[in-house]
Amino acid sequence: MARMPTPIPTTFASSVASGHGLLLVRGRRSTRAARALSLGTPGGRSGTAIHSSRQPAAAELVEQSVNTIRFLAVDAVEKANSGHPGLPMGCAPLGHVLFDEFLRFNPRNPGWFDRDRFVLSAGHGCMLQYALLHLAGYPGVTMDDLKAFRQWGSRTPGHPENFETPGVEVTTGPLGQGFANAVGLALAEKHLAARFNKPDLCIVDHYTYVVLGDGCQMEGVVNEASSLAGHWGLGKLIAFYDDNHISIDGSTDIAFSENVLARYEALGWHTVWVKNGNSGYDDIRAAIKEAKEVKDKPSLIKVTTTIGYGSPNKASTHSVHGSALGPKEVEATRNNLLWLHEPFHVPDEVKRHWGHHIDEGASLEAEWNAKFSEYEKKYHQEAAELNSIISGELHAGWDKALPTYTPESPADATRNISQQCLNALAKVIPGFLGGSADLASSNMTLLKMFGDFQKDTPQERNIRFGVREHAMGAICNAIALHSPGLIPYCSTFFVFTDYMRAPIRLSALCGSGVIYVMTHDSIGLGEDGPTHQPVEQLFSLRAMPNILVLRPADGNETSAAYRTAVVNRQRPSILAFSRQKLPQLAGTSVEGVAKGGYIISDNSSGNKPDLILIGTGSELEIAAKAADDLRKEGKTVRVVSLVCWELFEEQSEEYKDSVLPSEVTSRISIEAGVTLGWEKYIGQKGKAIGIDRFGSSAPAGKIYKELGLTVEHIIATAKSI
Repeated sequence: MARMPTPIPTTFASSVASGHGLLLVRGRRSTRAARALSLGTPGGRSGTAIHSSRQPAAAELVEQSVNTIRFLAVDAVEKANSGHPGLPMGCAPLGHVLFDEFLRFNPRNPGWFDRDRFVLSAGHGCMLQYALLHLAGYPGVTMDDLKAFRQWGSRTPGHPENFETPGVEVTTGPLGQGFANAVGLALAEKHLAARFNKPDLCIVDHYTYVVLGDGCQMEGVVNEASSLAGHWGLGKLIAFYDDNHISIDGSTDIAFSENVLARYEALGWHTVWVKNGNSGYDDIRAAIKEAKEVKDKPSLIKVTTTIGYGSPNKASTHSVHGSALGPKEVEATRNNLLWLHEPFHVPDEVKRHWGHHIDEGASLEAEWNAKFSEYEKKYHQEAAELNSIISGELHAGWDKALPTYTPESPADATRNISQQCLNALAKVIPGFLGGSADLASSNMTLLKMFGDFQKDTPQERNIRFGVREHAMGAICNAIALHSPGLIPYCSTFFVFTDYMRAPIRLSALCGSGVIYVMTHDSIGLGEDGPTHQPVEQLFSLRAMPNILVLRPADGNETSAAYRTAVVNRQRPSILAFSRQKLPQLAGTSVEGVAKGGYIISDNSSGNKPDLILIGTGSELEIAAKAADDLRKEGKTVRVVSLVCWELFEEQSEEYKDSVLPSEVTSRISIEAGVTLGWEKYIGQKGKAIGIDRFGSSAPAGKIYKELGLTVEHIIATAKSI
């Protein structure tokens, strides 16, 4: 049977009579001393700090605060004539209780390390978060910012963006991504706590809270991430499911009828149901307290709310989900909730009440700083490692740990060399961790000196994601954003970047420096056939802004690719590695890779070769062999490794012309992928040798020969131009 929506009162008198009234909530007026959060002293429970809630404000003040949140959202959406007012109106009670009574943060230092993290997975309702941040005293979210909602250059964009708005932890909007991010944040906390907390000093101790809606629950990435969170026992992850039974198309009954709580219980979660999220403040408080008492599993609190609460004609309908109420309905809602104020009004008593978070936040951080100073004195080595993770500063000379190779070194698949690099970096970078989507033995991604991150061994650094590429990417995004010195990598076959396109795109958008280790990068994987042979993935990822795509050709380029990925903390890197063995080429270098494209061999003078051959990855060897044969015929040939287009484009015009001189129009590119995009580097008179079709199931050598990726074909093409 479909759940009947909570009725919305049309007058104040009827609201009191119906039991949904604004004045029926009970509470005690709190003093500044009572509001202060007591952290307690370490001890008793292995030094775990006590996260007690603040005393709630008086009932009348709570209602004023909640309606302030509602109408800041309503007014901002109305002014922009764009946005989603329904969720903020329904979730305002939850938002008030969580932010005002439970969340630990310092508004004057949004990046304080041991703060609680809050994620709005239902990012379309972002005015809820902006209103809360404004009331809490975040200087980067002013009233002018609220009035500029969704406008050019504002700090209040249409969905939460961590790079725009202080206090926003991750970039959300695509439904479900934020929830998976929250799992990553909670993983990071559990990992760091296990590594660095001591019986007498609990230095890592914060919660991750996330709000998700019905739309998030329908997205597959949420189930992937929920399964992992339950498996890992992320006890400091508390999710609020905004159960309002409305999505864009109407009632969720048309497509969503599962028992969500039963599903989460099966996934290993603790569950609670708040049946009256509209005015059941005490129930919300009790649910959060109950969730915080559960230490061995994450908690899902289902909060049944009315979308667009207070709107007489649009509440509980999809029309309030994604558009402004309109002037008449705004006036009706103001009258209904007795909010007879001008737009963007914040009552003085609400301002005074929320103002306590500024002093309280500063006190929380000062107390933590004092505790960390004591920690540094007692545990010098651990403190140095944690400092590196918090600050993002790497030890001098860390990159010297990466292996180097000579042409005499044995040929090897770059996926194998990748594993050597991963293990070398794990020894010198305290925050280096990661794993693959059930392919560690094929992607070659195991850190051999560490065990597996599991429920009972969270201090370990090998993360077993299972066959969950989508959640894997989103979780790693959040690990990277949790602390500057956490450097996560994740891995699968290159073709399966299609399964994780959304988190890769968000990595690039939000500046999350995830290292994507992608193996089996071409038709060279052979017999598995076209379903597993990437041909369009290289170009499609190169088309994405703010991302580095590196396809190294040998050992030195692989080491250089990892160095590049680690250095670039504000953008992700895709490292595409071969399954087949490749020789160590003469002329490849770390310095060259840092510039994206460089010359590996050239028998010309005056920057005027007869021909330029450009290759990447496994095809650079083929280009080098073809050049040798052409030189025997008296040609001057330059071979260029264009390992990373993005880095090459960042070089000066003078440098780029020194590698690819404009006067030389005879150019050939060779790459085991689609030729789209290569025209930029070969020009109108050049030729692109690639694969503008799907691959085939056969031994790798046979496929290369049949599709023309051979020395012979390069030579024939050279002679034709």
